[in-house]
Amino acid sequence: MVNLLATARSTVAAGHWRSSTIATLAAVAALTALTADAVAGPAKIPPVEQAQRTVGEPIMAIVTIKNQMVTFYDADGWMTRAPVSTGVKDRETPAGIFTVLEKDKDHHSSMYDDAWMPNMQRITWNGVALHGGPLPGYAASHGCVRMPYGFAEKLFDKTRIGMRVIISPNEAAPVEFSHPALLQPNAEAIAAAPARVAAAAKEAADAAKAADDAKKAVVAATRGAASLTASLRNLKALKTRADAELAFAEKVLAAAKTDQAKAQAEARKEKAATKAAGATTQFDTATANAKAKLDADAAAKDALKAAEAKKTATAKAATDAKLAVEPVSIYISRATQKLYVRRNTHKRWPDGGEVFDSSIEVPVAIRDPHKPIGTHVFTAMARNGDGLRWSAVTIDHGDEAKNALDRVTIPKEVLDRIGPTALPRSSIVISDEPLSSETNYRTEFVAVLSNQPQGGFITRKPTQQLIASDEFRGDGGGFSFFGSWGGDSSNTRRRGDDRRQQQPRGWW
Repeated sequence: MVNLLATARSTVAAGHWRSSTIATLAAVAALTALTADAVAGPAKIPPVEQAQRTVGEPIMAIVTIKNQMVTFYDADGWMTRAPVSTGVKDRETPAGIFTVLEKDKDHHSSMYDDAWMPNMQRITWNGVALHGGPLPGYAASHGCVRMPYGFAEKLFDKTRIGMRVIISPNEAAPVEFSHPALLQPNAEAIAAAPARVAAAAKEAADAAKAADDAKKAVVAATRGAASLTASLRNLKALKTRADAELAFAEKVLAAAKTDQAKAQAEARKEKAATKAAGATTQFDTATANAKAKLDADAAAKDALKAAEAKKTATAKAATDAKLAVEPVSIYISRATQKLYVRRNTHKRWPDGGEVFDSSIEVPVAIRDPHKPIGTHVFTAMARNGDGLRWSAVTIDHGDEAKNALDRVTIPKEVLDRIGPTALPRSSIVISDEPLSSETNYRTEFVAVLSNQPQGGFITRKPTQQLIASDEFRGDGGGFSFFGSWGGDSSNTRRRGDDRRQQQPRGWW
C-alpha cells in the first residue's frame, strides 16, 4: 500500500492525470477503507446493564430507536437496559404506545422460514414484538425489537400481560410528576373493594342460579301449557263439529213433511243436542281447568324476564367491582376528541391474548383543540401514602406534559367511576394521535406516531376483527369492539402467525 500511495503522489505531482492514475487512486481508496474496517472490527455493542439494587417487577419498557436501546423500569427507576436491533429502512419499528399482549417462550415466525423468535412478547397482533435475536449493532429487523437472547430470557418470566411498552424515536425516560388532574384514589374505597367484589360476585351467582331455575320453571310450564293448548284445540274442534251437527239436525226437522220424517228428524236432533251439550261441557270444563296452568305459564315467563334482567345487572355490577381492583388505563386523543378507558378482564381468548374491557368511551374537552398536544404517558408507579406516585414520559413534543394535562378536562362521571380505586400501574396517555386500527378487544391501547416511519407496521396485514362470544363479552355486556376499525370479520390466525404480508425471506 505504501508503494501505491507513493506512486499516486508522484503521478499527481507530475500532473499526469491518465486513466491509469485514476485506477491507482481508486485502488488506494478501496484498500484504505478495507484496512480501516479491519482495524475497527465489528460494530461495538453496548453491554447489558443491571441496576445495583434489589429490583422489582417491570412496570414499563422504553425502546429508544435512535440509540438502539431498551430500558425496563420498576417502581423505583430503571432496573435493567440492553442494546436492541429495531427495523431497517422501509420496515421500521413503529414509534408509539403499546402493551404486552401475548407471550410465547418458543415462538416461530410463520412467514420467515419458521424463524426462531424466542421469548417473544407481542405488542401488536399484526406481528410487532419484543424477542431474542441477533444484534449486529444497528437496526436490522423487519419491524420487531430484537433483544439479546439471554436478556430476553431473563425478562420473560418477570413481565406480565398489559405491561406498558413505549417506543420512542429519541431518548426518553420517566420523570417524577404530579398534577391535580392525575387520579387520586380513596383509601376507604380501596379497602372496601375486595369485600365489594366478593359480595357482587355472590349476588351475581345467586341471580344466575335464580335465572336458571326460572328458565327450568318456564320450560316445565310451557311444556304443560303446550299439551293443554293441544287438548283444548281438539275439544274445541269436537264442540264445533257437534254444534254443526245439531244445527243440521234442526234444519232437517224443520224441512220434514211427514210424521215419519219428523219423528226421525226429532230423534236425530235429540242425539245431536246431547252430543253438542256434552262437547260444550267438556270444553268449558277443560278451559276452566287450563286457565290456572296457562296463567302460571305466563307468570313463569314474566318471572324469567325479571330474573334475566337481574342476572344481567348483577353480572355487570360484579364485573365493574372486579375491574375496580385492576389498574386502569385512560387514553385521550386530540384527533378524535374522545377519552377511552381500558382494564384487563384476564379472560383468556382461545386464540391468544386476554380480553380488555372497553365499556367507557366518551367525548372529552381539550382546550385549543387545533394546537398540537404531543404524546405523553403518565404512569402510577407506586403508592404514595393514600395516593399514588406518578411519572411522565414524553415521546412527541407538541406541548409540555403539564400543559397537556392542563388543557384536558376529564368528565366527572368518569373520574367518579374509576378514580376512587386507582392502583399502581394505572396510566393516562394524552396524544395527538387517534388509536391505531390495531386497538381491539384483545389490546389495551395501540397508538403510533404518524410523524415517524412505520414501514414495519404498515406493511403487515391488519388484525382481523372478531365478534366476541357471550363467554368473553361478559353477561353484563360492556365490550365495545370498534368493529369499524380495520380488519375482517373472521379469525383465521394460527398460533405463531405474525399476520404479516408475504415478505422476502430472511431474518425477521
